[in-house]
Amino acid sequence: MPTPLNWAIIGCGDVTEVKSGPAYQQTPGFRLAAVMRRDAEKLQDYATRHGVPRYTTDAEALINDPAIDAVYIATPPDSHKYYALKVAAAGKPCCIEKPLAPSYAESLAICTAFREQDVPLFVAYYRRTLPRFQRVKQWLDEQAIGPVRHVNWLLHKPPSAVDLSGADNWRTDPQVAPGGYFDDLASHGLDLFTFLLGNIKRVHGVSLNQQGLYGAKDAFAASWLHHDGITGAGSWNFGCDRSVDRVEVYGRTGVIRFSVFTDAPVVLDAYGRQEEEHIPHPATVQLPHVRAMARQLLGQDYTHPASGVAALHTSWVMDQILAPVAPPPTT
Repeated sequence: MPTPLNWAIIGCGDVTEVKSGPAYQQTPGFRLAAVMRRDAEKLQDYATRHGVPRYTTDAEALINDPAIDAVYIATPPDSHKYYALKVAAAGKPCCIEKPLAPSYAESLAICTAFREQDVPLFVAYYRRTLPRFQRVKQWLDEQAIGPVRHVNWLLHKPPSAVDLSGADNWRTDPQVAPGGYFDDLASHGLDLFTFLLGNIKRVHGVSLNQQGLYGAKDAFAASWLHHDGITGAGSWNFGCDRSVDRVEVYGRTGVIRFSVFTDAPVVLDAYGRQEEEHIPHPATVQLPHVRAMARQLLGQDYTHPASGVAALHTSWVMDQILAPVAPPPTT
């Protein structure tokens, strides 16, 4: 790949302000060369504030611009497939915001297009590269709690002011995100569990809309089985009276506790070994993820953990939880 590698961002909204956009400017060998957004006024403001030399409202022209080497798609999930297929056809490496797409079928179409072009595809499941969760993986790899038996995740939140107001919100629009906040938030944790514990071979779930505040679903429960026999369970509810984000990984000789989203310490509680570490995230939280992409794209002997194939598996898991279940037969 050329150096510097010229990146373009399609959809320079909130997620690109601090979480991701600056990472492409802070990564050696990468250059944020252009940005695209349909709102011309907000687009120009973003480019000026972030010092991006080029900006346009024409995504297709940007994707096919020979001066652009790679593309980061940071739009809402319902447009990921539309833009991704164009990037694949242009033969350019791509990073797509999570979730990869609103459904497994669309995610599969995206991965197939990049595989057929033999072009790298990454997905912004950046927790795989964050130091906090790398510490958890280190404990698991060294069997600090012995063989792992079970993982459990509880993620509950009260409705937000936006939810209560009935204002437009793409995160709860079933045409954009059928699972609502589950699509946006639970995808991070489920993807993290497959990174830490391996892929999932069976999963069962229930999902519904309990509150009636918006069109997307808001309550979910699931159980699953990893390939090596580790069981898992989760509950995600976005209409509770308080916020809870608690993960517990149980092993034969101990337990590891952490949160997926809150700034809580990671805790190891095992026979004869107790450790508690507070490992802060970087200010630009996707910086380790983007720098890991540079390691792969710029020729180092490295494979990024947040690949399109890994994200496709996460899409399959989520589809199994969201899929409608036939009612039991009447007797």
